[in-house]
Amino acid sequence: MPRPADTADFERLLAEHPGIVAKVAASYAFDRHDRADLAQEIRLQLWHGWSGYDPARPFATWMYRVALNVAISWRRRQPRAPHESLGSEHEDLVGARDVDAESHQRLALVQQAMHSLGALDRALLLLHLEGCSHRASGDVLGISETNAATRLGRIRQHLRRLAGDPSGDDHGTD
Repeated sequence: MPRPADTADFERLLAEHPGIVAKVAASYAFDRHDRADLAQEIRLQLWHGWSGYDPARPFATWMYRVALNVAISWRRRQPRAPHESLGSEHEDLVGARDVDAESHQRLALVQQAMHSLGALDRALLLLHLEGCSHRASGDVLGISETNAATRLGRIRQHLRRLAGDPSGDDHGTD
């Protein structure tokens, strides 16, 4: 358990990265109550793991790794439910109401893709959307930079197929 003096550091670092827990929870839990439960579980596991955090490494990378591992484990324990819309609460979380119709349609496509991806690919897409490099994503997920890049290319092809592009080819956009 962390020393009491570490509590302030933990709370400060957690406050510096408020979106990580919310975004991971929103990507793996699809209703408001489940998101709240998952976010609480993530924070609890971050606290439990705090004594093992190495300050020589970026806090956000460690935080993502813990949050994604908790979310993936949590999702595996959930009973399979039919596909359901993320609803207006998720739109508020990601700012969907602040975008035009075309951007809203793209957001819906990303949400559909998130539902169709496996746990590791879902985590990789989330990190990519957050602007993480292939190297940083690989560090968080425990895979190589090359593996992250390859998987992301396949995710792009999958997204193109969902969007109706029959070729699903990667046209080199990054």
